[in-house]
Amino acid sequence: MRMNQGVEWAIHACALLAPLWPNKGLSLAALADYHGLPAPYMAKQMQLLSKAGLVRTSRGRSGGYALSRAPAEINLWQIARAIDGPEPAFRCSEIRQRGPCATPRDKCKQACPIAAAFAGAEAAWRSALEEVTLADVLGRVGEQSDPAQLLRSMAWLGEQVVEIGGG
Repeated sequence: MRMNQGVEWAIHACALLAPLWPNKGLSLAALADYHGLPAPYMAKQMQLLSKAGLVRTSRGRSGGYALSRAPAEINLWQIARAIDGPEPAFRCSEIRQRGPCATPRDKCKQACPIAAAFAGAEAAWRSALEEVTLADVLGRVGEQSDPAQLLRSMAWLGEQVVEIGGG
């Protein structure tokens, strides 16, 4: 299964916002800069996250993005769905009903075994992503990261953080 690259970028952006929750955030420029990404592309991902209710925005010179709820309440499936949309990755076109040996439509009362296998796999994938929250991701980052790198990241964040309000 191939996901839109924006899913990865959006999850990284949310993970960067997670330790700042509830009323601090980062500007679009800071989110893009931290990961070395083009700001216009990051803007698209952040707009999709905002539309899905996962982040909130603040306008103005010191505006930016913040999570709309606690990191423990946002899972990876919600982020992936916000970016890639709700459509299933595999879309059965009923190819079995075409060609010289086509199965008549009235004989196709059950899902194609191939489509059923992909639907099951996608359900398992979705379930696995629903089990991982941003809080879980933050915990793993803390466990796996070099302490010096964490300190550099925290210092950078401290210089970039903006007040978003609410929460």
